[in-house]
Amino acid sequence: MTSATLARTPLPPLLRLLILTQLAFNIGFFAVLPFLAEHLAEAIGMAGWLVGLVLGLRTFSQQGLFVVGGALADRYGVRPVVLAGCALRIAGFGWLGYAADTWSVVGAVLLIGFAAALFSPAVESEVARQAVEWEAAGGDSRTRVLALFTVSGQVGAFVGPLLGALLLAVDFRVACLAGAGVFVLVLAGHARLLPQHIPGRSRVRERGGVRALLRNRPFLALCCAYGAYLLAYNQLYLALPDEVERAAGSQAPLAWLFALSSLLVVTTQLPVTRWAGERLDPRRSMTAGLSLIAVGFAVVALARPAELGGVAGVLPAAGFVVLLTLGQMLIAPVARAWVPDLAEPGRLGLYTGALSSVSGLIVLLGSAATGTLLDTGLPAAVPWLVLAAVPMAAVALLPRRPRSPHPPPLSR
Repeated sequence: MTSATLARTPLPPLLRLLILTQLAFNIGFFAVLPFLAEHLAEAIGMAGWLVGLVLGLRTFSQQGLFVVGGALADRYGVRPVVLAGCALRIAGFGWLGYAADTWSVVGAVLLIGFAAALFSPAVESEVARQAVEWEAAGGDSRTRVLALFTVSGQVGAFVGPLLGALLLAVDFRVACLAGAGVFVLVLAGHARLLPQHIPGRSRVRERGGVRALLRNRPFLALCCAYGAYLLAYNQLYLALPDEVERAAGSQAPLAWLFALSSLLVVTTQLPVTRWAGERLDPRRSMTAGLSLIAVGFAVVALARPAELGGVAGVLPAAGFVVLLTLGQMLIAPVARAWVPDLAEPGRLGLYTGALSSVSGLIVLLGSAATGTLLDTGLPAAVPWLVLAAVPMAAVALLPRRPRSPHPPPLSR
C-alpha cells in the first residue's frame, strides 16, 4: 500500500526516504512493545502499578525528551542525530532481551525511549519542513504528506506485532533481538543514503528558544491537547491488554487488534485526511478526533458490567480500537501540520520535540494513575469512564485559531 501510494505521489527523494524510515522504525518497535506489559507482569512479576509506571517511563524517556532530540537536530543537523538514535535503540533492545529484574528493565526501556527521542524528532521535523516547502512549491498539502508519513508508520505497526507474535513462540528475548536487528539495517541504510547536508536547512548556532516557546500559549495549548490524545492512545498497551485478557482468557487476540488498527490507518488515512481537509479546520478536526476516542472508551465502559466473554467479550475492545484509530487519523497529521505555523523560524525541531515532550509528561503521570486505577477494584466501568473524560476535557484546551496569523518564514 505504502509503496504504491508513494509511487503515485511525485514526492522528492528525501521525503520518500524519511517516510519509509518511519516504516522501518515501527516494524522494529512494534515487534516488541505490544507484548512488553505481559512480559513485565508474567516473566518479571511486576505489580500492575509498576507495569504502568515502567510503560510511562518508556514513553516519557521517548516523548518527554523529544525536545532534546529536536534541539540537537536544529543545531547539528538530521544525520548525526538519527544515526546516534539508531545505535542506542540497538543497544536498548539487546539489553531488554536479557533484563531479568526491575532496575535492569527500567534501564533498558529508558535507553530505548531516549534513542527514539533522538531520531524521531529529527525525522519528523524534517518531514514537516519538507512538507511545508513542497506545499509552497505547488505540491500536495502538508497535511496529506504528513498523512502519508502516518500511513507508512502504521504499515510498520501492522507488520511489527505480527512479527513479534511469531517470535514470541520462541521467547521474548528473540523478539527483542529481532527488533535490534531491524535497527541495524536502518542504521546501515541511513549511513549510506541520508545526506550530510540537507539543502535549505539552516542550523541554529545560538542557544535559546525555550523561553519564547514557554510564552507561546497557542502552541502550549496544542501540546496539552495532543498529550491527552497520546495518553488515550497509550491505553493500547495498558488498559486494552487487561481487557483482552479478561474477555478471552489470553492475550492472543491482541496482535489481531493491533493489526486491525494499522490496517484501518493504511487503507483509510488518506481518504479521511482528504475528507477532513475539505470540511474541517485543524481545531475542528482535532475536536472530532478527541470526541471519537472518548466514545471508544465509553463503549467498553458500557459493556463491562455485562462481563461478556469469548468473541462477544472482545467486540467492545475491537470497537474501542476502531474508534481510537479513527480519532488518531483526525488528530495526528493535523497536529504535526499545525506546528510549523506556531514555531519560531529555525526552531522547528525544538517545537516538534516539545510537542512530544509535553505530551510525554502527561503520559508519564497518567499511565501510573491508570495502572493504579485498574488495580483498585473499582466497578468495572469506572476506569474506562474516567479515561473517556480525558479526551473530552482536552477539547477545551485546543487553540482557538486554526492557523497562526504570522506563520514563520522558511529558511532558505
